[in-house]
Amino acid sequence: MALIAAASNSNRAEWLDYLGYVAALLSTGAFLPQAVKTIRTRETRGISLGMYVIFTAGVTLWLIYAIGIGSVPMTLANTVTVLLAVIILILKLRHG
Repeated sequence: MALIAAASNSNRAEWLDYLGYVAALLSTGAFLPQAVKTIRTRETRGISLGMYVIFTAGVTLWLIYAIGIGSVPMTLANTVTVLLAVIILILKLRHG
């Protein structure tokens, strides 16, 4: 936090954008292996339907928020996550 406080407003905004890109990469990247495995195997028995409905709704709201505030890192990360979550949700509905 001291680094952020010491930076000028311009540098602070740039630094926070980089921080946002790293956060987006890590959080979406952490979700990606499980999503790819689920899509490939179509195995969804271990996935809670209720959790995935709530998760998908939450990430969709984060996407709307990110677009609203103009955050490119959040928009990119949440777009990818929503797409993957919707695919997994559809697989869960089709294959139980």
